Amino acid sequence: MHHADIDPLSAQRKLVLGLLLLRAAFAWALLALQANSGEPNMAMSSPTMGMRAPLFLAIWVVMMIAMMFPTAAPMILTFHRIQAGKRERGDAFVSTWIFVATYMVIWTMAGIVAYLAALGAEAIAGWAALSRSDSARMGGAVLIAAGVYQVSTLKDICLSKCRTPITFLITSWRDGAAGAIRMGFLHGVYCLGCCWFLFVLLFPLGMMNMAALASITVLIFAEKTLPWGQAAARIAACALVAYGIFVCFEPQLLPTFAPGTMAKPNSAKPMPMR
Repeated sequence: MHHADIDPLSAQRKLVLGLLLLRAAFAWALLALQANSGEPNMAMSSPTMGMRAPLFLAIWVVMMIAMMFPTAAPMILTFHRIQAGKRERGDAFVSTWIFVATYMVIWTMAGIVAYLAALGAEAIAGWAALSRSDSARMGGAVLIAAGVYQVSTLKDICLSKCRTPITFLITSWRDGAAGAIRMGFLHGVYCLGCCWFLFVLLFPLGMMNMAALASITVLIFAEKTLPWGQAAARIAACALVAYGIFVCFEPQLLPTFAPGTMAKPNSAKPMPMR
C-alpha cells in the first residue's frame, strides 16, 4: 500500500507554493531590470519615478508580488489546506487563487493611494522649492515615524492576525467563492495595516532601491513567520528611529540625497513609457 502514502493534498500544496515562489522570482527579475534600466537618479530620487499612473501601478503590483507572495505564503497554504478539507480538491485550488487575487486587490488599491501621495509630495516639494537637504530631513522624519509605528498598538493587532494563520482563518471562515473573497479581503486589510508604513519608507529610500526592497521583504517575513518576529519588529523600530535621527543631522546619509533644489513638477521630464 505504498502508493496510498502519496498525499494528493500535499502535492497540491507544493504546487501552490511553487507557483507563488515562481511568480515572486519572476517579479524580482522584472524589478531588477527596471532598477537598471538607465535612469538610476530618477528611479532613486523621484517618488513617482517620473512615471504616469498606469506604469507606476503596474510596477507597484509587480513589487507586491515579489515582496508579499513569499511573506503571505503561510497564510495562503493554510487557507488551501482548510479549504481542501471542506471541498473537492479542484474547488480548493480555484478558491485559493480567488483568495490570493482578492488579497492583491487590497495592495493594488494601496498602490493608487501611494501614487497620489507621491504626486502630492513632489508638488509640495516643487512649490516650496525645498533644497535636497530639507527634503532629506523630511525623509528622516518619515523614518522616525515608521519606527514609532513599528511599536504601535495597531501594528501589533494586525501583526498578530498575520502571525496566526490558523486562528485567523477559523475565526473568519466562510464557505464558497464569496467566502474566499471575504477572507482574502480581510487578510489584505490586516496585512496592509501591518506593513504599510514599511512601504512608505521607499519614498525616502528610493522606490527602486533593490537593497531596501530586499531588506523590507526579509523584515516582513521575519515579523510574520519566525518565533522572534515581534522582537524583529522592535529591533527594526529602534534602527529606523536611530537612522532617521542621523539623517536629520546628516541628510547625505539618505540614499536619495543629491545636492541642489527640487525641480518644479511641471519642469521635470517624465521617464519614457516602457
